[in-house]
Formats: sequence, structure tokens, C-alpha cells
Amino acid sequence: MASSHSSSPVPQSNSSDAFFKKETDTTKCFRPVQSLPDVCPKEPTGNPNNLRDSPSLVADQQRWTIYHSKVNLPAALNDPRLAKRESDFFTKTWGVDFVDTEVTPSFYLPQITKEHFAFYQQEITPREKVHERCKNICTPKDTFGRTLLHTHDKSRTDLEQVPKIFMKPDFALEDSLTFNAVLPWSHFSTAGGKGNRDAASSRLLQEKLSHYLDIVEVNIAHQISLRSEAFFHAMTSQHELQDYLRKTSQAVKLLREKISKIDKVMCEGSLRVLRLSLTRNNCIKAYNKLKLMATVHQTQPTVQLLLSTSEYVGALDLIATTQEVLQQELQGIHSFRHLGSQLCELEKLIDKMMIAEFSTYARNDLNRPLEDDCHILEEERLVSLVFGLLKQRKLNFYEIYGDEMINTAKNIIKQCVVNTVSQIEEIDTEVVVKLADQMRMMNFPQWFDLLKNIFSKFTIFLKRIKATLNTIRSVVFLVLDKNQKTRDLEDTLQKNSAKESTVDTEVAYLTHEGMFISDAFGDGELPAGAADTASQRNTSPNSEPCSSDSVSEPECTTDSSSSKEHTSSSVTPGGVEMMISDDMKLTDLELIRLANNIQELLYNASDICHDRSVKFLMARAKDGFLEKLNSNEFVTLSRLMEGFILDTEQICGRKSMSLRGALQSQANRFVNRFHEERKTKLSLLLDNERWKQAEVPAEFQDLVDSVSDGRISLPEKKPTATEERKPAEFLIVEGQKYATVGTVLLLIRIILEYCQCVDNIPSITTDMLTRLSDLLKYFNSRSCQLVLGAGALQVVGLKTITTKNLALSSRCLQLIVHYIPIIRAHFEARLQPKQFSMLRHFDHITKDYHDHIAEISAKLVAIMDSLFDKLLSKYEVKAPVPSACFRNICKQMAKMHEAIYDLLPEEQTQMLFLRINASYKLHLKRQLAHLNVVNDGGPLNGLVTSDVAFYTGNLQALKGLNNLDLNMAEIWEQKR
Repeated sequence: MASSHSSSPVPQSNSSDAFFKKETDTTKCFRPVQSLPDVCPKEPTGNPNNLRDSPSLVADQQRWTIYHSKVNLPAALNDPRLAKRESDFFTKTWGVDFVDTEVTPSFYLPQITKEHFAFYQQEITPREKVHERCKNICTPKDTFGRTLLHTHDKSRTDLEQVPKIFMKPDFALEDSLTFNAVLPWSHFSTAGGKGNRDAASSRLLQEKLSHYLDIVEVNIAHQISLRSEAFFHAMTSQHELQDYLRKTSQAVKLLREKISKIDKVMCEGSLRVLRLSLTRNNCIKAYNKLKLMATVHQTQPTVQLLLSTSEYVGALDLIATTQEVLQQELQGIHSFRHLGSQLCELEKLIDKMMIAEFSTYARNDLNRPLEDDCHILEEERLVSLVFGLLKQRKLNFYEIYGDEMINTAKNIIKQCVVNTVSQIEEIDTEVVVKLADQMRMMNFPQWFDLLKNIFSKFTIFLKRIKATLNTIRSVVFLVLDKNQKTRDLEDTLQKNSAKESTVDTEVAYLTHEGMFISDAFGDGELPAGAADTASQRNTSPNSEPCSSDSVSEPECTTDSSSSKEHTSSSVTPGGVEMMISDDMKLTDLELIRLANNIQELLYNASDICHDRSVKFLMARAKDGFLEKLNSNEFVTLSRLMEGFILDTEQICGRKSMSLRGALQSQANRFVNRFHEERKTKLSLLLDNERWKQAEVPAEFQDLVDSVSDGRISLPEKKPTATEERKPAEFLIVEGQKYATVGTVLLLIRIILEYCQCVDNIPSITTDMLTRLSDLLKYFNSRSCQLVLGAGALQVVGLKTITTKNLALSSRCLQLIVHYIPIIRAHFEARLQPKQFSMLRHFDHITKDYHDHIAEISAKLVAIMDSLFDKLLSKYEVKAPVPSACFRNICKQMAKMHEAIYDLLPEEQTQMLFLRINASYKLHLKRQLAHLNVVNDGGPLNGLVTSDVAFYTGNLQALKGLNNLDLNMAEIWEQKR
């Protein structure tokens, strides 16, 4: 009867009120129990082969337990299998098979904690209190105590013979100190002639240890004998217990027979219904598995079909779905044992195909004709490729596009050069084979047009790259946005599932392996909560139909992967609609890093275009072509390059420094050549300058007028108007007349060319400032050498340096000083604040020019001073009046005035003559003191007064000096 129950297919319930539980095989849970050898062979050991599957109290009580152990402990310690007791100390104590092994804890014994004794303590605490109260009331019988005390004293006396080291709780022979204390090594030495004595010592030690062992064994046996009364009492009650158990076993047997009859009458029919229902469900599951296997069998042909139409994402989704089905629902199917590896190889093949396809796409996209339109080539194809590569975590695909950009940039320059050379008849391509040599044969307009064409091609090239990379980045950001939405949806579902986690217990009891038994309830009897739960289970990926009503053709098709991989529709900036699946297992950090790398690729594209342009520029500059350009040509070239640099910065959003650095390098060379040419020109002009007043052409007057409003710019040339206008005698600057030499007129134009060049090429502002400062210093020092230093006498061949030359030189210097603040403000507006310290050069130049002008004025005064000294040293106070000396002085003063009046302003002329008059008075006063002529009103005083009046009248009669205060009274010595 028990065997019939064990074979019954009734499902076992987990509830506490279930009648039966599924029996476990005792042969699997417990090892066979064996009795100790040669100890109690006649005791029942309980053969596990004779045990029944059903529980039996009779059989269980015959199993061997620790209480069946009846072994004499001294006999167990004294191993009878040893031939000789004295052979070895370790084998004597622990046996011949003694090894030092670690005893592993038994996995049958549970881990006992304090919580297991909590209930026992709660029950025993009141009893313990009652026991304590009874113990205090009743007088104890101390007979047994005295016997125990006497026995204890005797045992204690015997045990005192055993050394204390054996009684220590931490006694261990593994410790070297303990081992040496128990077994002194001196007893085992066999060296020399002490062998017999050592052997005797060893035997003595062994006998001593054996004696200690006997004492311990006797004490242990004595302790066991003290408990013999309890043992015999237990044996007496054993027979009564066996009779009770025999009656219990008969009662249990009768109960089982009754239960077996109830099982046949009431349970077998219902269980058969359940068994048939399960069989039907198993058949349905088998049918669904077969249909799923048929679908999986068509995976490879479908993948091939998708690959033929470049549907890489669809093929990868199908492969992923099939692999998930193989792992979850078709695991262990023998016919599909190689399909997983085949799909993996096919997936690797698709990876290679996608990389090759993306490389081909990049090549076609970048090498198509560079026209004005910047549309994206086959945007749908690009989006599909990018999604496939992201799905396969091929995150370095952008490097392929970067390599293609480098090759395309090289081809763009090469193709432009070939097209331009083919249109120039002067270049024979058969004689000059290399493209670089052919390019160097172009003149500036041809080469400039070529460079302009290259820049325009590069601009379109960068716009096209930007459009493509923006599409790729938009795909990456769509995936990133999808990941964020998926996380938000999962959080929402978790919150909802926590609220709806309660399930009806009655419905849960009827649930078996995730399926509902629809026969248990009618359609109208199903509770509301159970209906909701049932609907959720039927729509879940793991749900299985259980009845004929719930089985339909669509529901029998099992596709767990497709039900799990939800997709959402998204649209790219280009208007391409695409489906994003949830199996993009890319982290937000990886997607953000990929987006940054794609943006960096756009920056690299700008750098590549600039680098190729720099190489093209350097190839043309090898023969010094760029250094030979004139100002207009270089300015045109600089503007073209600056425009291209600004266009690339606007497209890519970052500055590229290579082309800007090359432009700066060429600009520095241009500045050096520009400065050297003009400095050489100025040097030649100064060496040929005769320091005579020059006529001012109308174009120079227009040049000066263009600067009058503070803005420095070279006026446009007007040939017709210039021919009709006659040259002027003076240069009019803000209402003042400036008499100049031709060199200064050209110097002003050169200065304006420097300023204009700074406007055209802002990057050379600091270099131009330094060069212009050097030019102004050179003019000041060289003019000082030629005029004040009389260098013009040897260089030009002048006979002498006249006062007119000196005054003209001073006026030229004043004209330059007038323009220095304007030049300073022009450069200050174009310098960075941290570069304002360079403006101190203009302050130093202004000071040098003023010092030079002062030296010229001092030179003019010195000329008249020497004349006064020469004439007045021979002056004698006598008739006639005016004297010849004073006539000569007035004559020289008139010549001086005639020479400088038209050159210097009236204020400067007056100041100069006041200084000359002061020198005159000083010399006259010295001469009168030498002649002892005093202001006493005498005849000599009258003659001197007449001469002085003649000098004053002549001097004040000169133009512009009529109001000059001469203060001639200072010529007389003051009386003390």
C-alpha cells in the first residue's frame, strides 16, 4: 500500500493541512549506517535495504544510534592490533595508520545557535525556580556526596602523579616547547658509546608515559562505574518500551489500511482527471515547442535573405532572438546543438560585413563630386549601419571614417592641381612630371585661383562631413534617450508591481507550474483578483495554455524574445523613421563618450584640411615665392587664408592652429622683407637728400588729408585729378604749414603703409610696431648724422650745412612728431591689453625727436653766438654811429631771419630770436665791461645807446618780430 502511494501522481501541497507529502529516498539522503568493528556485532544495525518508503516506528527504533555504543574505553585506547607496545610512541597511542588530518564538519548536523534554546529556556525557567525553592526546604542526603568526595580525593591523589603539562587545556604536541618537554631529545641520542644507556632511558620514558596512561584509564573507568546504576535502570525499562512500540506499530498498520481504501474510493478518479489534464497540457507544450523549432529552423535562410537586402539590424535582431530562444526554451534539443555556434559565426560575419559596408559608404560619401549641396548620401542606409554597429558594440567605427577623411583630403588637393595645370598651356606636363614642380611654375594669379579653389572644396568637404557626423550623433543620442526612457518605465513598473503583489490564496492553491486549472472553477466563479492575475499570467512570456478554451492558433506560437524586446519608433533630424529595440546594451557613459569622439572627429576634419593646406602652402614657398610677393598680393593671400580659417571655425566650432601658424610664419617673413625693403629705400633717400625744401605733390596732400580725422588709410589713386592739380610749396597739416624734404614725404607714405598693413594682416601688429619703431629711430639717427653731424657734406657733396638746412630738418622732425600720437593710437586699438607695454617705444621715439629738435635749435643759437663773439670782441665805442660792428650784426640777423622765417612757425621764430638776443646781450655786456663803459649818461654811454637803438630798430623791423620784448637794459652792469 505504501508503494502505491509513492507512485501516485498527486501533486504535493506546501500547506500544513495536506494529508501526504512526497517521500524522499532515504538511500540518497543518508549514508548506510555501519556498526563499529569488533564491538557489538549482535546489535541490530538497521539495514537500509529492508526499510519501506512509508514511515515505520518499528524500523526506525532499530536504527543504530550513539546509545548503542558499548565499548570499553581503555580497550579502545589500547590498540590490540599492535604487535609490540614499545615499538613506537605515536603508533602506540594513535595506531599504525596515524596521520595528521583535518576533520571536516558533518553537513548532516545543523548549525545550533542560541535561538534554538529560547523556547526551552522559557519553559524551564519556572521549573528551575520551583526546584530552587524545594531544594532550600528539603535537607539533602549527603551519603552519596561523601562517597563521591572520598572517591574524588583518591582519584585526585593518583592524578597528581601525572605531570601538569598533560592537564593544560592548550596541550598540543605540535608546539615545539611542549614536544621537547614531553620527549627530551637527550633520551634519543645514539652517538658514541652511550647507546645502551640511551636505550634504557628511552624505555624508562616509555614506561613512565604508559604508567600515566594507566592512571588516566583507571580514573575514566571509575567514573564510568559510578554511572552504572542509571545504565541498568535504562535497560530495565527497555522491554516495556518495546511492548509499547509494538502496539503502536499495529495501530499504525490498521490506520494505513483504512487510508488505502479511502484512496481507492475517493481519490483515484480525481487524480486521474488531473493526470490527464497535465498530459494534455504537456502535449500542447510539445506542439508549441515543435512549432517553435520549425520557426527556429528557418532562421538561417531568413538571415541570408535580410543580408541580401542589407538589413543588418533585422538580421542581428533575428539572431539575438533565436539565440535567446535556444537558451531559454529549446535548451538541450539535440538537433539544434550546433545552431548556436553557427549563429555566432554568422554574427561575426555580419560584423565584418557591416564594417566593410561602412567603409564603402564613407568612401562613396567623401569622394563624390564636391558641389554646393551638402545633402547626406543614403541617410537610411547610414542610420541602419550605425544602429547595427552600436548593437554589436563596434564603437570604433568612426575611426574608419577618419581614415577616409585623410585620404580624401589628399585627393582633393591633387585633383585641383591636376585640373588647374591641365588648363594652363604654358606648363608642359610631359617635360615637368611632378605635380609640385608643375604647381611651382604658376604665377601668382594662377596659384591664387588654385588655392581659392582648394579652400572652396575644403569648405564643402567640411560641411558634408558635419552633416554626416551630425546624423551619426543624432542616432547615438536617440539610443541614449531610449535608455533613459526605458529606465523610467522600469521604475514605474516596479512601483506598480509592488502595489499589485497580493494574490488570492484559493487561486494560488490551484496553480501548478505557472498554469491555472480552468476546470476547478466555472467562468462565472473565478474571483476578480484571480481573473486579473490569470490575465497577467496568460500575457506573460512564461505563460502556457491549460485547457481547450484557452488554446488558439496565435497563442500557441511561443516567442519569448520578441515579447521581451520592445521597440519604439524615433525620427532622425533628416526625417528617417527607425525602430529602436531595447537590447542596445550600451551604458550612458559609453554613448556619451562615443558622441564626444564623433564631435572630436569633426574637429580632426578641420585639422586635416588645415594641415593639407599648410603642406600645399609650404610646397609653393620652397623657392621663396611667398617672400617675393608685394604688399597687395600678400594682403590678398592673407585675407583669403583668414576667410578660410573663419569658415572652418564656424563650421566645426573649434580653432585649428596649423594654418594660422603657417600664415603667421609667412607673415613674419613678409614683415622682415617688407621692413628691409623700406628701410633700404629710406636709407637710399637719405643718402641722396640735399636737404632743400621740396614741392608737395597733390597725392601727398591727399594722403595727409586722409589721416586728418584720426583714421589711417591709403587713399585710392585718382590719376586724372592728380594731373590737373599743381604741386604745393608747403604741406598743410591741420591748418599748419610744413616745409619738408622729399624724403620725409616718402617716409610719411611708408609709415602709412605700415599702418595699412596692420589693418590688412592683424596677426603681424606686434611685429609691425617693432619694425616701425626701428624705422623711425633709424630716420632720426641718420638725419642727425647727415645734418647736425654734417655727414651730408661727404655723402651728398654739400658745401656747408646752412641754417636753412638746419631749420628744414627741424621742421621735418616736427612733422613726424605730429604723427606719432596718431600712429600710437592706431596700434593701440589693434593690440591686446597685455601688449600695451610695447607702446612705450613711441614714447621713447617722441623723446628722441624732441631732443633732436632742441639740439637743432641750440645749433642755430650757437651759430649766432659765435658770430657775436667774433664781432663784439672788436667793438669800440666811437663815432660814427651806427658803428660797422652793429651794421654787420644786424645784417647777419636779417639773413638768419630770412633763412628760417618761411620754414619755422612764427612762435618758434620768436623764441629762437629771443635766445639769440639773450646771447647778443651777454656778449655786449661783457665787451662794455671790458671797455669800462657804464650807464652814466656820458658821451660813451650816448654812443652805445645809439648803436643799441639801431640794433633794436632793425631787429623789430623784421617780419613777425615787431612785438618782441628785447629788454636791452640788461647790457649795463647794475650798481651795487
